[in-house]
Amino acid sequence: MIDYTEGSGKQYHIGVGKGEVGRYVILPGDPKRCKLIASYFDNPVFVADSREYVTYTGELDGVKVSVTSTGIGGPSASIAMEELVQCGADTFIRVGTCGGMDIEVLGGDAVIATGAIRFEGTSKEYAPIEFPAVANLDVVNALVHAADKLERRYHTGIVQCKDAFYGQHKPEELPNHSELLRKWDAWLRCGAIASEMESAALFVVASYLRVRCGSVFLAVANQERAKAGLSNDQVHDTSGAIEIAIEALRELIKNDKKKAR
Repeated sequence: MIDYTEGSGKQYHIGVGKGEVGRYVILPGDPKRCKLIASYFDNPVFVADSREYVTYTGELDGVKVSVTSTGIGGPSASIAMEELVQCGADTFIRVGTCGGMDIEVLGGDAVIATGAIRFEGTSKEYAPIEFPAVANLDVVNALVHAADKLERRYHTGIVQCKDAFYGQHKPEELPNHSELLRKWDAWLRCGAIASEMESAALFVVASYLRVRCGSVFLAVANQERAKAGLSNDQVHDTSGAIEIAIEALRELIKNDKKKAR
């Protein structure tokens, strides 16, 4: 592969070099969330700001950890994971927002993905569509234990991943409306609990790279509740999902130390 960095020692897109990140990395979409997430670390240090990728590194329980934003969608998220792995990372937790699909998912709830529907393009360049997008069990268990410990309301299950935000929110207006509506109905019938944009790509890339990845989201609202005439409060504060991810990292660090992983 061509070295587009021309020997700089930094990864081309994220602007980070080996040794500048920990093996444990939180992946928000929004670059503006990185400083907030880093405030949960001990001794956080700003590392890089390149395109949509902002990185801070600090410590949790004496172990180096990092946060790197990915921007929106699978393409930029897969680039972040690929380059962070080159820098030494091997355990990832995506933290972001989602829209509820299951009627029981309320605005403000946490959603922990066990797997993802690959209704996006990035993962198809990594694996045939028959290959599942599945979260790492260690990370899922750590996220569930963290949510229980923090006494947060949460849901676990399959999330739907798409590339077009407005394909979800105004499908009737789009030229491909018949397929969008037909598949949305199928996913609801199959029990999908929420919709977002990155996990399918991240889970498949993580499988290919032999690294661990899981996801936790804030449910901002639930359009299916609105359609049903039910209450549908909007919540935009992601601190609850962030705190679940931080607590999950602590458990993963503790467990990895026990296993001398």
